[in-house]
Amino acid sequence: MSTAGFNSQNGTGTGQTYANGPSQNPVALQQLPGVSYGMTNQPPYNPVQAKAPAPPGPGLYPAGLYQPIPPVSSYQPGPPPTSYPSSAGQPLLPRPPMGGHPSHTPPQSASPSPGPRMPMPPAQATPPPPAVSSSSYYPNPQQPMTPAWQYNTPTPPLRPATSISAAPMGPVANHVNPAATLAGPSLPSSASYSSAAPPPPPNMSYSTTQPPGPGMPPTSLHGYTQPGVAPPPMNPMAPHTYQGQSNRPAYGPPPTGPPPTGPTPAGPPPTMKPTPLPTGPPVANATPPPPKADAQCGGVVNSTLSPTEPDSQEGDIECPGAVAGNGPQASNSYNHLDNKMAGPTQPGPPGRHLGHYPSLPPGYQNTSAPHATPPIHPAMQAATQPYTQAPQPYHQPPGGPGPAQLSPSLAAMSLQSSTPEALRVVNLLQERNLLPPAPVPAPTPCLTQDLQKLNCSPEVFRSTLTSIPQTQSLLNKAKMPLGLLLHPFKDLSQLPVVTSSTIVRCRFCRTYINPFVSFLDQRRWKCNLCYRVNDVPEEFMYNPVSKSYGEPHKRPEVQNATIEFIAPSEYMLRPPQPAVYLFVLDVSHNAVETGYLNVFCQSLLDNINSLPGDSRTKVGFITFDSTIHFYNLQEGLSQPQMLIVSDIEDIFLPTPDSLLVNLNECKELVQDLLKSLPNLFEKTMETQSALGSALQAAFKLLSPTGGRMSVFQTQLPNLGVGALQSREDPNQRASAKDIQHLAPATDFYKKLALDCSSQQVAVDLFLLSAQYCDLASLGCISRYSAGSVYYYPSYHHQHNPAQVERFQKDLKRNLTRKIGFEAVMRIRCTKGLSIHTFHGNFFVRSTDLLSLPNVNPDAGFAVQMSIEENLDDMQVVSFQAALLYTSSKGERRIRVHTLCLPVVNSLSDIFAGADVQAITGLLACMAVDRSVTASLSDARDAMTNAAIDSLMSYRQSVLTIQQPGLLVPACLRLFPLYILALLKQKAFRTGTSTRLDDRVFAMLQLKYQPLAYAMLMIHPALYRVDDLTDEGALNINERTIPQPRLLQLSVEKLSREGAFLMDAGNVMYLWIGRNCHSNFLTQVLGVPNYAAVPDNLYLLPELDTAESQRTRAFIGWLRDQRPFFPSLHIIRDESQLKASFMQNMIEDRTESALSYYEFLLHLQQQISK
Repeated sequence: MSTAGFNSQNGTGTGQTYANGPSQNPVALQQLPGVSYGMTNQPPYNPVQAKAPAPPGPGLYPAGLYQPIPPVSSYQPGPPPTSYPSSAGQPLLPRPPMGGHPSHTPPQSASPSPGPRMPMPPAQATPPPPAVSSSSYYPNPQQPMTPAWQYNTPTPPLRPATSISAAPMGPVANHVNPAATLAGPSLPSSASYSSAAPPPPPNMSYSTTQPPGPGMPPTSLHGYTQPGVAPPPMNPMAPHTYQGQSNRPAYGPPPTGPPPTGPTPAGPPPTMKPTPLPTGPPVANATPPPPKADAQCGGVVNSTLSPTEPDSQEGDIECPGAVAGNGPQASNSYNHLDNKMAGPTQPGPPGRHLGHYPSLPPGYQNTSAPHATPPIHPAMQAATQPYTQAPQPYHQPPGGPGPAQLSPSLAAMSLQSSTPEALRVVNLLQERNLLPPAPVPAPTPCLTQDLQKLNCSPEVFRSTLTSIPQTQSLLNKAKMPLGLLLHPFKDLSQLPVVTSSTIVRCRFCRTYINPFVSFLDQRRWKCNLCYRVNDVPEEFMYNPVSKSYGEPHKRPEVQNATIEFIAPSEYMLRPPQPAVYLFVLDVSHNAVETGYLNVFCQSLLDNINSLPGDSRTKVGFITFDSTIHFYNLQEGLSQPQMLIVSDIEDIFLPTPDSLLVNLNECKELVQDLLKSLPNLFEKTMETQSALGSALQAAFKLLSPTGGRMSVFQTQLPNLGVGALQSREDPNQRASAKDIQHLAPATDFYKKLALDCSSQQVAVDLFLLSAQYCDLASLGCISRYSAGSVYYYPSYHHQHNPAQVERFQKDLKRNLTRKIGFEAVMRIRCTKGLSIHTFHGNFFVRSTDLLSLPNVNPDAGFAVQMSIEENLDDMQVVSFQAALLYTSSKGERRIRVHTLCLPVVNSLSDIFAGADVQAITGLLACMAVDRSVTASLSDARDAMTNAAIDSLMSYRQSVLTIQQPGLLVPACLRLFPLYILALLKQKAFRTGTSTRLDDRVFAMLQLKYQPLAYAMLMIHPALYRVDDLTDEGALNINERTIPQPRLLQLSVEKLSREGAFLMDAGNVMYLWIGRNCHSNFLTQVLGVPNYAAVPDNLYLLPELDTAESQRTRAFIGWLRDQRPFFPSLHIIRDESQLKASFMQNMIEDRTESALSYYEFLLHLQQQISK
């Protein structure tokens, strides 16, 4: 197999393991012909099965080495800029194969092979047996590949995985059980490492590329102060400022005896096998070359970067100590946003005695949400709130089958009280009304109550499996994807902010201290990711909240899973950049006809004082048609000065110093320009669009400082660099065959985005067009620069007022929302776990570091993970996401989220902890990648097979007494419904006329939207609203918000006598039945009868009636729960939009898609083979 470089995340190669250890050199990672690497786990399982026949043998499925799916980023055709040699006997492929090779070691399963997996049949009166497809991923048909995801296993590691048998080390602290005190050797995470030297002392640089940060003050092991004794004299501490009060009680005092003598046990236990050193030439010299300057941190040359990216990279996400900071010292002041965010934190858990970690119960402790949040949209509660019912402990009888392994009838009888709700057996073919009246909440991890209260909110950090399997083979057997979904910069109602001159981190793996570390005594703490022991800095002994000394375990950093640090100067390489906003506007004839320019100028005038920033904020404007127009706004001019550059082939800046101006100093000129721009081009007859040249000019203008570029485009670029041609055939929109042209037509926009990323420039794209614009190509400019894409099909200021309203609201949110500049994000995980694929808008720099020139509170990310080493000795594992950014006020800040999850060793526990919505969200991201790199039909088959595989695993490995029907655990009862919803979603549907740009935009949204918003786009919410009452209503800000129950997405739930609201995420439909009660028509719509309802009504009239107030309050409340603005369409039976409304009826059959019941029969047929 061919090995892979990290550029797979950026579309330039296949995927490499993102390990939670040293970042191996890509050259060293190449597997030599004939050389195999030892592994302690079984070969990875291929969870989504084939259209081609499986090879004969005892195993259920072919298993092979993981070949990660390059995300949307791997759009462009042609050879990758960086390629690696393949192993002997296998040619390099034009694109990475998606499936795995057959393995000689079958997965653990007692069931015979079910035969070849088949694709889902088309909808017919009587669905026939599905036919076997002959498609293959290999160019050579003699080498069949499966359309299957091997979600959980990356390429083989560089070294054999060590067998871990660890003994408890020394005293055990208050957070981690002795069984979990594994202290395996963990090299520092770095872009390269030395193969000869042991870890250097703490005050020396431990890595050739990553300085370890400011040295911690040395502390004596014998300087321990017993309670009640005055603390020893110490140096004056740097001032602390802590925002957000904490009333969490203490965990119990540290041990009162003297600390152990002798050296601190920081290495592996005696029974640990040594990790063999890599052979061959050393990867790095003992003396590293001088680092090249980067926007935040010192970096080194990266030989594996794409040729389009300057060869510098982040060393560590925070890399303090590399270069003396030449920026201002972080102040002790409070950020403007945090003033309204900070508030009293939630009450803490009861005290825990030091040295005792409460054992994890086998059942699920259903605790309340860790963060108090205001009432939110019901369909989003499913993605954000944990269980609220009483705990239902699950006791697996030793030596006997658990309740889920008995028949459904037995499980429903005497053992029902001991079975957790998540494992209650459900027969989907008999229980039709599975959609609960209120949304399904996120499952709560099976942790003790005090640990769960400390855990990160599922709104921010969420895992597809809330119980992590001990081994990769166990994960393979469960056949479910393991991954994380993040919303790292989310607007929070409560955010503790700490200012300190010392940010405490593990000296070895650079993990930030967090609630799940353990204190051995007052002076030492053990990292919960690498299990190394660290000294507690003197400054950390002081608690700024309680104003007490000697209680480091009560510090806010150890009491909050989400926290933000104001970083000291060591975390800066240059002064924090100012907020810079550049607007690039299409002013061709087509653009003027749409009328968007008036809306843009008026919106910016209205919100110009709300742009995030400070006294240094800069703005600039560029307009373009067949030429590029710059605007001189220098202070002292009486009016803006327009400068035209017609040489678009060799673009230059006419007056570089006066095109970006200080907003405060030149606000009047900026306002004059915005008032005159619409009139300036209202009679233009210029039809051409030189978008590529305008982007090049904007990049030149922004590259010295970095900032945000907002691009407004209304047609296909047709002039100069980056010119595109229409690739859409309208006659093929409804084709059931594979959809073409989902990949970009040129790599111009991707290469420019990588240049922007290297200079800390992000690009937001607003596409307003009635014609095909090739969003697959244009979207790359935002995809790789961490920008956002907004799409308004058929935009026109007169003919489509609903789109105009949506554009106004979205633009206001874009202009005024919180923004972070020159950001980077790294995700760390406990030793033994590794990250191998990322999803979202970013550029991957140095294997596991995401480059985010801008980060916004509406962006979501997802990662896929695998288990590299067995987790036998661990009871819990942790994940930590650290986001380093510059605030709009010029402060360097670090936001840290830490999630703790239990480790389990039984399949029933894995299934009980499955988060069906998180699994669906991750599968959607993977399916988008598969659609682009392979084909849409392969992606559709893979999603169907994902449901078949997981339910087959449950039936064969958890249930022991088989019964007819489609039996699933209650926690996965909605999984088939969500998979069917994905198959009918605009991104993946076939047989229905779908514009190519609409399809590509839906794919971009699935990759970019946080889970709560993406789920509404996958499975809309349906409510009946003609009979709203105050029963069960919410009271918010003196408004009464009705709470109607959720309905199934089926026409049988509709009634001609009623009115129904469908919330599909970015659009809402209010369907009025032909015989709707006249009271609703008059009191809510203000019309006398059904025939009087206007065709293009998109606003509810504000009537002074109770019915009108309830309906408007409910719709307004739904809209307030998301950052984007969903437009509302009020439709009748005769409306053109009725077809769009009916396409979201997921449970009903269409000409080209199965009904929900037919889909269940298809799943049962495949599972029962």
